[in-house]
Amino acid sequence: MAILVSNIKTGLGRSREEIFAAARRAAGLKAEQVQAAYLVKSSVDARKKNNIHLISSVSLVVNGDETAIVEKAGKKDVQLQKTEAISFARGSQALPHRPLVVGFGPAGMFAALVLARLGYRPLVLERGAAVDQRVEAVEAFWKQGKFSSQTNVQFGEGGAGTFSDGKLTTRISDPRCGYILEELIRHGAPEEIRYRQKPHVGTDHLRHVVKAIREEIIRLGGEVRFGVKMERLLLKTGSVCGVLTSEGEIPAEQVILALGHSARDSFQNLLEQGIVMEAKPFSVGVRVEHPQSLIDQGLYGALAGHPALPKGEYQLSHRLNGRGVYTFCMCPGGLVVPSSSEEETIVTNGMSYYARNGENANSAVVVSVDSSDFGAGPLAGMAFQRELERKAFDLAGRSYRAPAQTVLSYLGGRHSLEQCGTKPSFACGVEERDLNRLFPEPVNRMLRLGFQVFDGKIRGFGGEKAVITGPETRTSSPVRISRDEELQALGVKGLYPCGEGAGYAGGIVSAAVDGVRVAQKIAEQFAPLG
Repeated sequence: MAILVSNIKTGLGRSREEIFAAARRAAGLKAEQVQAAYLVKSSVDARKKNNIHLISSVSLVVNGDETAIVEKAGKKDVQLQKTEAISFARGSQALPHRPLVVGFGPAGMFAALVLARLGYRPLVLERGAAVDQRVEAVEAFWKQGKFSSQTNVQFGEGGAGTFSDGKLTTRISDPRCGYILEELIRHGAPEEIRYRQKPHVGTDHLRHVVKAIREEIIRLGGEVRFGVKMERLLLKTGSVCGVLTSEGEIPAEQVILALGHSARDSFQNLLEQGIVMEAKPFSVGVRVEHPQSLIDQGLYGALAGHPALPKGEYQLSHRLNGRGVYTFCMCPGGLVVPSSSEEETIVTNGMSYYARNGENANSAVVVSVDSSDFGAGPLAGMAFQRELERKAFDLAGRSYRAPAQTVLSYLGGRHSLEQCGTKPSFACGVEERDLNRLFPEPVNRMLRLGFQVFDGKIRGFGGEKAVITGPETRTSSPVRISRDEELQALGVKGLYPCGEGAGYAGGIVSAAVDGVRVAQKIAEQFAPLG
């Protein structure tokens, strides 16, 4: 057990050793009493631009009675550090065939890693390519317009997160979150993700991390097959007994569906086979770009550019009459990237490299939508997404160039992209179009309100340097595949809907956590394979 010292306030530019010294003083300890010190959390408090400082939490491993030290300190910010370990039990029931994992995004990847570690030799099917070939395919689309419906930003090793900022922020509180971070670090992610308030890996680092995890799964007896698509489930008397794939039938009594949020053909096939699912709310909108310097100035004031400050990052939201407009997936120094997974559609997303050193900042500005917007039926939300994406393709001239305009123009003014001076970073190029023509009026109304409100929070957010590209439609899965308390699909024994695509996660960490949770459920029932 260790001692956790929280709420340590220090000026910008203070070294880690100075932060550790402040933690020792707060706990009433001398240097020789501390065996080791670790940074648990570090964030910038920029609420007052004339008093920007760091707030840190430090774990102290000490010589002596930790409880007595904490009691003597008598401070609410000095507490015993409690850690909750996760267990990996193994069952005794015989497993006729190895577990099958469909999809190799965060959920499928971590489910397979846990199962491989425990001796179950999982087989993973991924419809897209391995990461190196996937990068080639994506760059061919971005630079030459050569689109692949099987290997793209949505499909392939690592899932949609591989071409993102690699953000690891999550709102869930689960001991598995720490396990996920440690495994990412062990496979090559930067150690700072342990303590950063808003940790990120960067797409350049994440590509190496996912490859390293795959290599460990294989080393432990698992198998990963790329370019293999699940066509249908094989079912028998209320249980799954395998899957039909693009390369034939594969027997399996335990199948993890980690499909990702863009596997529309798979959702359609599952629904036709009677798998219970429902439409769920999600959000749609645009990507907004500003010069990163404008965001830094708006958040840090005169201290913008200070070497101890990270690139400016924001999270904004507003609600009116039960509907929300908010920023999502903010990428400092990043790019707006073409992210289509179907032909003749336009989809935008945000990406940044670890250094976050691009000229522009970008984020999604999105509006929540539900059945009142897209109608009834399990796949109605999916159809709504597709309609927007095809409409955008038509609006911009049917060439994979995206529709874009300035925010001032979107709000009704006369202000062109040329006047704006902020160059849209969308790799396939843009065509200047009125995005009011793309969205239903309730969405447009909230987007316009959002830009006006957010401009009052960050000066210039809705101003002359702001440019938008659309549409952003893949904020989360439009469906939820229903599952029971044992995490199995309703009425189908041995089938485990998992992760973001199944409607049970909302980002890299929460999807990976769900993958671990499902793997634990399988392992606690069955004996490892010999």
